Amino acid sequence: MDYKDLQVFLSLSSLQHLGKASQQLHMSASTLSRRLARMEEEAGAQLFSRDSSPLQLTPAGELFRQHAEQTLLSWEQLRSAVGTQVSDLSGRLTLYCSVTASYSFLADLLSRFREKYPQVDLRIHTGDAAESIPRVESGEADVVIAARPEQLAGGLTFKAMAASPLLFIAPRAPGAVLPLNQTEIDWAQVPMVLSESGLARTRVNRWFAARNIAPHIYAQVTGNEAIVSMVALGVGVGVVPELVLRNSPMAGRVRVLNVQPELEPFAIGLCAQSQRLQEPLLQALWKTAAI
Repeated sequence: MDYKDLQVFLSLSSLQHLGKASQQLHMSASTLSRRLARMEEEAGAQLFSRDSSPLQLTPAGELFRQHAEQTLLSWEQLRSAVGTQVSDLSGRLTLYCSVTASYSFLADLLSRFREKYPQVDLRIHTGDAAESIPRVESGEADVVIAARPEQLAGGLTFKAMAASPLLFIAPRAPGAVLPLNQTEIDWAQVPMVLSESGLARTRVNRWFAARNIAPHIYAQVTGNEAIVSMVALGVGVGVVPELVLRNSPMAGRVRVLNVQPELEPFAIGLCAQSQRLQEPLLQALWKTAAI
C-alpha cells in the first residue's frame, strides 16, 4: 500500500460514492473497486459497508481513515521540511513520455521539482510510449518516463517509480466478441487488437507462444490509448497497461478479463544515459523522484 492508495481511500470516504470518486480520481469504477479490495485485503478487514447508499465506513474503516489522514499529514510535513531550501540551479532539461505517463506521474513529479528548482527550464514532449527508450538512447531527450524494457541497454540506467499490471480487456457489451461466450475460451478464434511493437506486444506474443496458439490479430495500432478505443467499439480483445485503462475516457465501455496466468506487469520509471547521471540537472530530477 502506498501514499496514493491512502489518497484514493480518503477521496472515497469523503464522497461516499464509487462513481463520483472514480470521476474525481480519473479512473474507472472497476479499477477503483479493485484498488479498494486490495486495500481491504492488505488491511485484513472490510473498510466500507456495500449494503448502503451512500457508502458507509465500517468501524475498521474509520480507524483506517484516521491512519490515512495522519500518515499523509506526516508525509506532507516531511516534504515541506526537505523542500524548504530553494535551489538556484538553472539550465534546460528535456523530458519525453507518453500522454498516459504525463497524467499518472508527470504532474506530481514536476510539482515537486519546480518547487525546489524554479529556475530550471523544463521542456516536455509527449508521444508514443514505444519511442521513449530510443529517444533517450539517441540523446533526443535527456530523460524519459517509460516502462523498463526486458533488456536494458548497457549505457542506460532505470529508476522504478511504480508498477502497472498488463490487462486483457474486452467490450463491456455482452456478446460483442462471440468466442468469449464459450465455457472455455478458444483464444485462436478471439480477434485481438494489439500494439504494433513494444514491450506489451512482446509479452503478449510470448503468452500466446507458451500455449502454442497462433492469435487471430484483427488490428495492430500505434499507442495503447487507441487499443482501448477499438475494444470499446466491440471489434475484439486488447492488451493494455492498467495505467492506460485508468486514464482512458473509454474505460467505462470495456471490462477486464480474468486471464490466467497473468502477464508480467510493467515497471514504470525514469530512464537516462548512465554517463550523464552526474550532471546537476539530471541528478536533481533523479533525487526528486525518490522523495
